[in-house]
Amino acid sequence: MANPRNNGQLIGRLANDPQCFDNKDGSKKVLFTVFTDRAYTNAQNQRDSDAVPVEAFVRAQTQGAGPYANIHKGDLVAINYTLRMDRYTKGGELVFNLKVVSEEITYLESRSVTQARLNERVKNAEARSQALQAQAPTPVAAVAPAVAYASAVGGEQLPFPTT
Repeated sequence: MANPRNNGQLIGRLANDPQCFDNKDGSKKVLFTVFTDRAYTNAQNQRDSDAVPVEAFVRAQTQGAGPYANIHKGDLVAINYTLRMDRYTKGGELVFNLKVVSEEITYLESRSVTQARLNERVKNAEARSQALQAQAPTPVAAVAPAVAYASAVGGEQLPFPTT
């Protein structure tokens, strides 16, 4: 069990798809960002949100990225986390870096909702790709002049015409 004084919960939507990195020991490090709403509203009566970077670690025995393989941009999730302070020296100066480390993830939307959002993203990406391909100029095949002249006169090897 985690230290009860060093844990919390984030609820929010993923800002982007998670990035997965392999470690030397076979485990994986997963990085993602969660947008969480603040508990109060601003002067315009709108609720601001914060982008919170989160790290997660997946054991080497776990296939793929574990529970983090099924989350995508826009998914509503709850993250149980602990805080970790990394200390290191950079350029002769001591640097402190506070990290949010995910201990557990809970999906707060049904699979059909998240799958529909993912299908819409794929459809939009394919439409953008097709639009870009339609705008691209068509390549023109370059033919050497001597070869073009020889094939035009029935394949005979004739001297290249000069004008």
